[in-house]
Amino acid sequence: MASNGNPIRKIRLVRIAHIWYKHANVEPVKEFAQDFGFVQTAQVGKTTFFRGYGTEPFSLALEASDKTEFGGAAFVVESEEDLEYASKNLPAECKATELHEMTDVPGGGKRVTFYDPVDGFPFHLVYGQTPVALEEPDFPILKFNYPVEKNRGPNQFQRFKKRPAPIHKLGHFGMCVTNFAKCYEFYTTYFNFFPSDLVHNDEGVNVTVFFRLDRGSELVDHHCFFFFEGPKMHVHHSSFETHDFDAQLLGHDWLRHKGHKNCWGVGRHVMGSQIFDYWFDPSGFIMEHYVDGDLLDMNEPTHHHKASLDNLHVWGPEVPLSFLD
Repeated sequence: MASNGNPIRKIRLVRIAHIWYKHANVEPVKEFAQDFGFVQTAQVGKTTFFRGYGTEPFSLALEASDKTEFGGAAFVVESEEDLEYASKNLPAECKATELHEMTDVPGGGKRVTFYDPVDGFPFHLVYGQTPVALEEPDFPILKFNYPVEKNRGPNQFQRFKKRPAPIHKLGHFGMCVTNFAKCYEFYTTYFNFFPSDLVHNDEGVNVTVFFRLDRGSELVDHHCFFFFEGPKMHVHHSSFETHDFDAQLLGHDWLRHKGHKNCWGVGRHVMGSQIFDYWFDPSGFIMEHYVDGDLLDMNEPTHHHKASLDNLHVWGPEVPLSFLD
């Protein structure tokens, strides 16, 4: 609530758009990005931009920098007026920028950047980017033969070629924050984030949230942003949707043959239902391929869970310690 007792107007987010990373040694990360399924679309100054086959002009930005660090995720807002409002009405500790033109990124548009009021990581709001044409991922439309239901006709085959898993879009990102309650209050007060799942500890205190966007009757991903409480702020992972399960496993094998380091996967999550596959990029950031995530609207309430490793996956390898940091 605002200090005068009036409700704070929420900044209306439409979808997650892209994510930014800074690397002291960016060249091997650029190679990883292409092995991961991205297509390089532009290089402007020290930043290389990568797109998927969806309509976002870019989904990943890799910036050559003196320091390796997370550069923040971007969300599309409903209107330019939302950007103006954010620039002038977010709390002072957010250090929100003025609304400015994005002249140095694919797709252009306008942006306001602010900084998380608890831990200071960057968060971008964008509007007016020019979309690109949807591309064909060039994967076959599959028909599966089940034990008592045969969907493939006679003398028809399933055939694939070895390749990276093509990226469709950025699906979500997650942070470790140092004060869960304060972060939760901020993001639910100022934005249309809604908790799909809340996870509590043995004392019944919430320590993890998976946020979707409140878009009314519109179907949205189960979560586009999550965070959990820990001793030190850091980005946990960013997650990108690929075409289907076969594409995901082909991508897994491609990354393995290229010598990249797997973090965890392949497995099936419980909250969100995604089939997941997590990899370390050469700087140590975790990047995820996912397929088959849940879609929800606002008829679905918040679900509450006690923290447990069993809540993380229903099948797949055991959770590695490197994933729990």
